Amino acid sequence: MIKLIKSTFYNESDTKNKLVNFVQNAEILSFGPECQKFEQNFAAWQESQQCVFVNSGSSANLAAIQALLNLGRLKPGDPVGFSALTWSTNVMPLLQLGLKVVPIDVELDTLNVSSAQLKKTFKKHGIKMLFITNLLGFCDDIDEIKKFCDNEGIILAEDNCESLGTVYKGKKLGNYGVLSTFSFYVGHHMSTIEGGAVCTDDEELADMLRLVRAHGWDRNLAEKQQQKIRKEHNVNSSFYSRYTFYDLGYNLRPNEINGFIGNTQIPYLDEIVSTRENTFRELAKEIYSHKNLFYPIRYEHLDIASNFAVPVVCKTKEIRDKLVEACDGIVELRPIVGGDMTKQPFFAKYEKDAVLKNSNAGLIHEQGLYFGNNPELTTKEKKTILDIFTKTVKTLG
Repeated sequence: MIKLIKSTFYNESDTKNKLVNFVQNAEILSFGPECQKFEQNFAAWQESQQCVFVNSGSSANLAAIQALLNLGRLKPGDPVGFSALTWSTNVMPLLQLGLKVVPIDVELDTLNVSSAQLKKTFKKHGIKMLFITNLLGFCDDIDEIKKFCDNEGIILAEDNCESLGTVYKGKKLGNYGVLSTFSFYVGHHMSTIEGGAVCTDDEELADMLRLVRAHGWDRNLAEKQQQKIRKEHNVNSSFYSRYTFYDLGYNLRPNEINGFIGNTQIPYLDEIVSTRENTFRELAKEIYSHKNLFYPIRYEHLDIASNFAVPVVCKTKEIRDKLVEACDGIVELRPIVGGDMTKQPFFAKYEKDAVLKNSNAGLIHEQGLYFGNNPELTTKEKKTILDIFTKTVKTLG
């Protein structure tokens, strides 16, 4: 079976040996210097000024929305647009925190929201924020999306959990919005087993994210920011200052094991991204050429296309079903992310009026699948995948 991911870490044996030695010698394993070092290292790699490390990509999404609410940049009831084709915990924080959710359809040839789709939705709903998902290493015209958001005063946030390393028009995805979220789950581009982050160039937002991450207290703020917030709230006693809670928060902290692994893996990131991109372009060129069976996905506009899975959208449900059968026991397949969120049971339970009809997201939900693009795929395994999707597939029409 060709799995979605083969190893927990890149260069797994060496990483595990280093991890064992670290655990045996570490003085603390709760949030500490390794996590802070990772924040600096990842911010530098992502070309962002601030990185706030948390315990998962889902927590990163939750922390980001809570921080915007805490700062008053969003208010309960505000309409927030989101990519209809996404993962559940991109949408759930919006519902959980009392915002009005507005699904936005995606383009069939990029799997992502375009400026045209955004403008259509804005005209109808007047959204205050766009929480866009850069799905599976792709984007549409996110530069035009940013321009529109800037002109209309819309907060642009990027869920970049699936596009670590993708570059569009000279800029890494995750650097177009006021913030971006990342996941370091074991199946994603880089693994810290579990882990996530929020990156931003907004210092005020970063400080609020650090409060949100740890109960609403100030322990992880720089001393200057600590003194400022304590003075503002008249907290003078060092006895109480460590147990003063300034705003709404959670416990979303990672631990030193996550931080250490991340610091071990970051040096491999460029190699990981390069390998995944080369594999994707090699496989996509062949598979997407079967335009009578699959909807072609456009990626030529990307400088670097970095994904952890190769999506395929079939022209009919029957073709998709036959491909699933042909891959059974040979190639591990999944639906395309979480599919159309408006078709998910949780969404129907809490939001009955925002369902998309006759949408591209719905078609992808019904007729799409993906297989893994891990950096350890062998030449033989790539040939097996191509044989199924370009040779066996000829009998499926």
